[in-house]
Amino acid sequence: MTRRGRAAVVAAVAVYVGSRAIARFGLAEAVLGTAVDPAVATALSLVALVLGAYGSYAVILERLLRTTDRRRRDEVRSLVRLAVVGVAAVAAFGVVTREWVSVLVSLGVLGFAATFALQQPLASLAGWLYVVVTRPYRVGDRIAIEDTRGDVVSIDLFVTEVWEIDGDLVEANQPSGRIVTIPNSTVLTARVVNFYGDGVQYVWNELSVQVAYETELAFAREQLVAAAEAELGEEMAQNVREYRDRLAETPVELDVTETPTVNVVQRESWVELRLRYLVHPRRGTRVRNRLYERILERFGEHPERIRFPVSRNR
Repeated sequence: MTRRGRAAVVAAVAVYVGSRAIARFGLAEAVLGTAVDPAVATALSLVALVLGAYGSYAVILERLLRTTDRRRRDEVRSLVRLAVVGVAAVAAFGVVTREWVSVLVSLGVLGFAATFALQQPLASLAGWLYVVVTRPYRVGDRIAIEDTRGDVVSIDLFVTEVWEIDGDLVEANQPSGRIVTIPNSTVLTARVVNFYGDGVQYVWNELSVQVAYETELAFAREQLVAAAEAELGEEMAQNVREYRDRLAETPVELDVTETPTVNVVQRESWVELRLRYLVHPRRGTRVRNRLYERILERFGEHPERIRFPVSRNR
């Protein structure tokens, strides 16, 4: 990319020098009695402008991407593209009309009219600026916008592409394989949930187990906590400490324990035990499956103390 960009810049300089030479010394040719040198000089200037814009874009982008975090490269690429295209468009109008002041005034009038004709694209562009400035999500984050959940693949000037999770094809936080395109304007009007942001990169999950009223609830709760601690171990304690550090930076006051907890919910003909634990959002389903296996194995070892609501209306 850098080599092509440099070659394009060199070619742009050569073409522009040729256009200036023609504009100054002229050509002997004429078509239907009209000199062709002004048209040729203008055409060469436009070619030089296009080559220079492409070369500048390639060189600047290559240098910026070397020192940019991978998750921010889409933002940098879009910013550079927008700046280069905007400057090149103004320069092209100036080359054709040779009236720079009138070109800028005309662009202002056209921009005012385009506000009404291109409301949706402009709203998406405003949404992109909002994403770049406030960072409600970045490339690689797992988000939920309206009815779409998934991992952000790219953030362009007008749309955000999301690798879909769940959807109408699969469940249990599994990728569906589809790419969903969301207009950036949606960010300004819809609720955005980020499961994997710069704050705490873990979420609280709950796992529900139903037992009969004859169950020794205290013992069952101990087994649930033991299974979770065996699966999560020190990892959850460390994550909770990070969670607390993040909470300490905010005015929010929450009681957060370093170990899994169990909440008891009474139902009509059974008792529901809800195990609450902290986990990374991308490993939620795998951890849940392993926890179920551990819990059922532990419960099965004590059939006289833990009963399941068999043969009841559920």
